[in-house]
Amino acid sequence: MKFRNFLLTIFLLIASFSFAQTFYGFNPDTVRAQKFDMGKMWTFENPPIKYFQEEYGFTPSQEWLEKMQKSALKFGGGCSASFISEDGLIMTNHHCVRGILPTVQSENENILKDGFYAKDLQEERRVPNLKVEQLLFIKDISNEIHDEMSKGQSDSEKIELREKKIDELKTKYKNDFPDLVFKVISLYNGGKYSLYGYKVYDDIRLVFVPELFVAKLGGDYDNFTYPRYGLDCAFLRAYENDKPMKTKFFFKWNLDGVVEDQPVFVVGNPGRTDRINTMAQIEFERDVRYPMMVKMLKDLYKIYEELVTQTNAEDFRLIARLYSIGNALKVYEGTYKGLLDPFLIARKKDFENQFRNAVTTNADLNKKYGNIWNELAQSRTEAIKTAKKIFAYSVSGFYSPQYLQIASRLIGLLEDFSSGKISKEKYDSLLTTLYPKEMNYQLQNKLLSVQLKVWKDNLSDDSEIIKRLIGNNSIEKAAEKILAKSFLTSKENFDKLIKMNPEEILKSNDPFIFFVTNTKDELNKMLEENKTRNQREEILNQMLGEALYAVYGDAIPPDATGTLRLADGIVKGYDYNGTRAPIKTTFYGALDRYYSFDKKFPFNLPEYWENLPAEFDLSTPLNFVSTNDIVGGNSGSAVLNINAEIVGLAFDGNIESLPNNFIYTTEANRTVSVSALGMIEAIRDLYKAEKLSQEILSGKRK
Repeated sequence: MKFRNFLLTIFLLIASFSFAQTFYGFNPDTVRAQKFDMGKMWTFENPPIKYFQEEYGFTPSQEWLEKMQKSALKFGGGCSASFISEDGLIMTNHHCVRGILPTVQSENENILKDGFYAKDLQEERRVPNLKVEQLLFIKDISNEIHDEMSKGQSDSEKIELREKKIDELKTKYKNDFPDLVFKVISLYNGGKYSLYGYKVYDDIRLVFVPELFVAKLGGDYDNFTYPRYGLDCAFLRAYENDKPMKTKFFFKWNLDGVVEDQPVFVVGNPGRTDRINTMAQIEFERDVRYPMMVKMLKDLYKIYEELVTQTNAEDFRLIARLYSIGNALKVYEGTYKGLLDPFLIARKKDFENQFRNAVTTNADLNKKYGNIWNELAQSRTEAIKTAKKIFAYSVSGFYSPQYLQIASRLIGLLEDFSSGKISKEKYDSLLTTLYPKEMNYQLQNKLLSVQLKVWKDNLSDDSEIIKRLIGNNSIEKAAEKILAKSFLTSKENFDKLIKMNPEEILKSNDPFIFFVTNTKDELNKMLEENKTRNQREEILNQMLGEALYAVYGDAIPPDATGTLRLADGIVKGYDYNGTRAPIKTTFYGALDRYYSFDKKFPFNLPEYWENLPAEFDLSTPLNFVSTNDIVGGNSGSAVLNINAEIVGLAFDGNIESLPNNFIYTTEANRTVSVSALGMIEAIRDLYKAEKLSQEILSGKRK
């Protein structure tokens, strides 16, 4: 059966292009790359002023660009935000603060369920360990970095010299600007380098969030869909010296709404794209990494979905976890499906052919960069050989059961003690801290099935791990046997285990300890080989970026790097499922979802939605779509009109946008935003947050 499936796969791959011509109505050989396939994530180092003039008929002034740059913020660990009042009021997405809301609530509160509003400054609550960063300083340091790297003889030496130079430059500028935190940003894979200086605010306080079910109506069913009906917003405030900070850089609110074909700009911090990648690198992602991740995430999602159902959708932390996993699943699966689209792949191939031809037909460029594609292809071919085994052998804090994580840490302690790195007293002390104080055994037992499927899907049948821990058993039966044999599935048995001497622990036949001890050496060897290979690819990728910049210059923006970008687009509907998506939705649509799905999770709304205030206008726009180029990390980005006024808040992309990691398209790829009109309508007339609505509209506290 496996051989037949293999032959079928080969046949399908061979037939794919002729199938594309027959079924999709195009010949891949005639497909051409489009002007903006590499995206519109412009840097503030090189804003496309001439393009804006030609496309939108306006010339951004230095004041306009400075306001865009300095009003925008990098929020927490992976979102965007912006100042929207002179008193440090910050706007971002609800889902950017979802995970930290429990840290600010009192014992009898449930902010995810009930929302939050601080009527005055005294009620605003400081969020622990939250920072926002404001980009105030930019300097091109490409020459300094490249000159230093050129002194290295090996790949590892080049990287070492680069890191030393980076530290030197950060120290130098920190001495000149002590109030800023400096980071060196790699653009074009290192083809260019910029030094960024950030003002960091670490006293951030919560002002307002709606309820989770209002912010994310439809849950994972409506995630990455459109039309959409989510009030995905949150408002916080930055403080300095225990007082609201003052800033002259903030975005004003606009109450005109949006219209079709209106130019809009998104300013935020897109996380990462790989559009510069070669076809060999893209095919590795498509054929190896994405299938592994999609399978695992589907299994993981199913477990959390079952647990949410069992708790009658009343455990909001569990629901938040389900939403996070569901989001990751849709990203990976949507991207994977995009990479299987022969039309998109044909466009990527045509770009690579044009780019490569421009390099190889130029004698100087060909001498320096001509062999990059061949080297990267060979490197990815080598990586394929161990990729699945590395994935299977790795212990993940994301999906591996805690039992396996405990076993991994236990073996690490045993090795440190046996090698003399730690004393007997230290060893004994650390042993007592290994087992978690709280353990959701039901969840951990279910996660074991995910781990077993990862092993089963990625290891050969003759693997010692498969033979010993799964054998001919079903996944469910194998999990049952492992749980019955292990010392790590209860605190009582774990305490018995750690009373043994190290040799007895290793010979205990505990299945989790067996896995770690029988994979760690081979895993470390493969990871070391990967490290060497990745170092070489890092240099090759930098050379690829240098070549791209040499050929195209600033006409092609660099891949996203989690740093500030400006993306232009227009408000635009699109065709889907035989119909037309409108540019906007209204609160009426939210009520329709609520009643159409019989008020059941995840389409449930708070009960007061059945008796709304008379002044609350359900016809107000709630969400809208535009063609702006965004990816993960842009969540919380302000959406602005040509006057740099807020018309919306970006919170998602549609399902058609998910291949954005590798290619930007405009046919149906859309940014989904919360309307500025919808936010103010809800804050003022639904939640009665009068002081907040006044500050938003006036740009200052009353």
